[in-house]
Amino acid sequence: MNPEEQAALQKIEALVANHPVVIFMKGTLDEPKCGFSMTAAEILKSLAVPIMAVDVLEDPEIRKAAKKYADWPTFPQVFIGGKFVGGADIVQELHSKGELQQIMKKASAS
Repeated sequence: MNPEEQAALQKIEALVANHPVVIFMKGTLDEPKCGFSMTAAEILKSLAVPIMAVDVLEDPEIRKAAKKYADWPTFPQVFIGGKFVGGADIVQELHSKGELQQIMKKASAS
């Protein structure tokens, strides 16, 4: 692993460890650059919790490292309480079942 990859992985680890909710997405919370990122961002914003959003289009090293870190090939990638939850489809499914709110409560409590 080259130094840039190592630094990117360390940055991702720190973000996930230090923020209750992190979304690696294409674009920003206010200006998503793809429909899947928009879907996940809107769901997370509806929960009214602090969200750390990382625009993977702005940093190719973060984009590459995030795929390795989560072992997930696409974006968005959502982490809650330091754990990888999934992409837009999984977040949408968990939200519709009311499970996302439960995951959020557990993460907030710990």
